[in-house]
Amino acid sequence: MDVHGLDRDQMAYLRRRVGVVHQDCRFLDHLPVIENIALPLLVSGRELSHEEANLQELLNWVGLSERAHALPPELSGGERQRAALARSVILSPDVIIADEPTGNVDWEMSQRLLQLLVELNRMGKTILVATHDLSLIRAAKNQVQARVLRISNRQLQLAGADL
Repeated sequence: MDVHGLDRDQMAYLRRRVGVVHQDCRFLDHLPVIENIALPLLVSGRELSHEEANLQELLNWVGLSERAHALPPELSGGERQRAALARSVILSPDVIIADEPTGNVDWEMSQRLLQLLVELNRMGKTILVATHDLSLIRAAKNQVQARVLRISNRQLQLAGADL
């Protein structure tokens, strides 16, 4: 898709269809986690009262129900990463781009987050994950048909059976 010819409204629509999880996730430190996760809903004009059940379910999925009212500076790196993943999927985007989404979490939580991404993929969402975690890649390959690529010698290559 050529985005150069899009007007401001078209670009805004496109941005709402893509969720991004950055390694260095940023939050509004004066807002509790739940409000940071819900922020895309507010910006897009949705009524939070209609989204409360989805928001709570998402907090449960990422294991942050107990920390919903904590401020971002009070969160660990793993909790921040989970909140960033929740915020990236709250609008149910068509495409999710996640840079090391399980980088700061333990194995059990990484499997739970992977399961969330797998379920979203089964719902027709496109998921792009960048990771160094070979165990995560292997676990994902066991659950979905996925193309695994690697960068080697500055070249993008299809990963072989060695993964």
